[in-house]
Amino acid sequence: MSRRTRWALIALVAVLLLSVAVGRALVKRKAAAVAAAPAASAVVQAVELAPTDVVRAQRTELVATLPVSGGLEAVQTAVVKAKVAAELRELTVREGDAVRAGQRIGRLDATEFDWRLRQAEDQAAAAQAQLDIAERTLANNRALVDQGFISRNALDTAVSSAAGARASLQAARAAAEIARKAVKDTELVAPLSGLVSQRLVQPGERVPVDGRIVEIVDLSRIELEAAIPADQVAALRIGQRARLQVDGLPEAVPASVARINPATQGGTRAVMAYLSVAATTGLRHGLFARGTVELDRRQALAVPESALRSDQSRPYVLVAEDGRATARVVETGLRGEVDFGAGREAAVEVRAGLADGALVLRGSVGTLPAGTALRLPPAATAATAKAASAPRP
Repeated sequence: MSRRTRWALIALVAVLLLSVAVGRALVKRKAAAVAAAPAASAVVQAVELAPTDVVRAQRTELVATLPVSGGLEAVQTAVVKAKVAAELRELTVREGDAVRAGQRIGRLDATEFDWRLRQAEDQAAAAQAQLDIAERTLANNRALVDQGFISRNALDTAVSSAAGARASLQAARAAAEIARKAVKDTELVAPLSGLVSQRLVQPGERVPVDGRIVEIVDLSRIELEAAIPADQVAALRIGQRARLQVDGLPEAVPASVARINPATQGGTRAVMAYLSVAATTGLRHGLFARGTVELDRRQALAVPESALRSDQSRPYVLVAEDGRATARVVETGLRGEVDFGAGREAAVEVRAGLADGALVLRGSVGTLPAGTALRLPPAATAATAKAASAPRP
């Protein structure tokens, strides 16, 4: 074998040995990557929860409520209208002014009605004079009949003339009273105590009969008119308490159910309920309000309504157990409001399928499949450990 051939064989063997070593290193690296993949996958799939994403099911007082909304209406309102057609001469009140029942707030031009009253009074005076003449004639005729100077027919005629004169006097007096009332109607008087909400006519304008002049609102009694769906009105009772949030007021206003309409509204088939609102500074006729009527109150195991899931055939909740999300099919009951520590919120009663104190996932976590690994917030983890270490009764 020549020297050149020997060196070629040595180089070939070296290349082969290097290839084998590189292949073994690649195989070891791939095996290590495959072994580390499940652990890395587990870390990536674990869902980290915020403190607001979990809540404990608790047995507490559940208040069932019915949402209501509508406009505030004053129980007593009145529109001062013109009872006669005339020019408005004076109006002493404007929007926001307070008035008392019976207070004179303006007047119409009474010139024409004063003359009509004088005419009617003169006609009544003339009718009175005619009656006096007819009665004297009747008295004379009766004396003449007794003496035989006139016939009975003449006496009957005198009687009829006196009766006609008396009727004419009564008609004239009635006409005078009507004219007197027309003069009085030119005085504009507030029919109730309250505040002026609208001034619809200005002095100098001619107002027709029944023309609107001012509107007065009594704010001492205010009600909320709320439309209640027909399928929920059966639970409504007179006297039930309510809390209303009125536009523009920082605090909720108490109210109670005062009346329930016995008939439904055409088209919507809703039933109107009227809630008496407690007297509160700042309430105004026409403001919009929304709130809830308390229907029932009981002790129950409750969870937030957002935690209840209905994407399966039966309602369920997701519970954090052993670091994973577990689905629990539940039987629900009363719906209402509960304070879970961050203010009152919509809640639902759980009658079966869930233990008191179970750590429930709120709807804010979104859709999670059962078995998803969870990373609980420190506060929930500590509370869970404390509950687990507590002695069983």
